[in-house]
Amino acid sequence: MNLYEHTIIARQDISPSQIKQLEEKYSKIVEKFDGNIVKLENWGLMNLSYLIKKNKKGNYIHFKIKANGKTISELEKNEKIDKNLLRYLTVRVKKFDLETNYFKKVDEKVILDN
Repeated sequence: MNLYEHTIIARQDISPSQIKQLEEKYSKIVEKFDGNIVKLENWGLMNLSYLIKKNKKGNYIHFKIKANGKTISELEKNEKIDKNLLRYLTVRVKKFDLETNYFKKVDEKVILDN
């Protein structure tokens, strides 16, 4: 089994329940093809660097997956036809960084005090 980090960007105008459905849909696909989701992170709505299909923002969802190549190709095949997604990216990694939370909201007062 290989380790993958997989990020999808959903349209900015979908509801939180639709985001939850996307998370469940792609988690089920991974599990159906003998993969394992180690961690699922919802990074939330963030600005895009450039317009993608007339969207300025996107909802980011990040998966840390332990699976084989067939699982990833099936996952990407389903994402290619999903109208709610703007982009997706899969990167194979040697090990997962499970401690660092890069998109955690930090308290501004703590930053100003330092």
